[in-house]
Formats: sequence, structure tokens, C-alpha cells
Amino acid sequence: MPVEELSPREKEVLALVARMMSTEEVAAELQLSANTVKTHMRGIFRKLGVSRRRDAVERARDLHVI
Repeated sequence: MPVEELSPREKEVLALVARMMSTEEVAAELQLSANTVKTHMRGIFRKLGVSRRRDAVERARDLHVI
């Protein structure tokens, strides 16, 4: 199934998540609130058709998004 393209910010968030960073660490790195990171993650999950961080990273790697 085709995937809706991730925004540049979603790609940034997912790349940091792929480095095993926590929500709080990602927020600090990108100077965002933790809630904003969570919102980005919800969008990533929806667009990639997954429900877990690990699955999002694996799917994005399979699709060469990150």
C-alpha cells in the first residue's frame, strides 16, 4: 500500500527516534515540546500504517524514508 509522504519535520523526528532517543530527548534536540513530538509521532504512525515506534522505524527504513 502506498504511504503518504512524511513532512520534513516528521522525517527529522523519526530519524532521531531511530537513534533510540526518547520523546523528551527528541524534543530537546529539536527545541520542541514533548507534546509536539508526540503529535508528530501520531502523524508518522498514521502515514506509515503502524502503531509502534519500532514498527515506524522499520517501515521507514524499508521505504528508504530515513
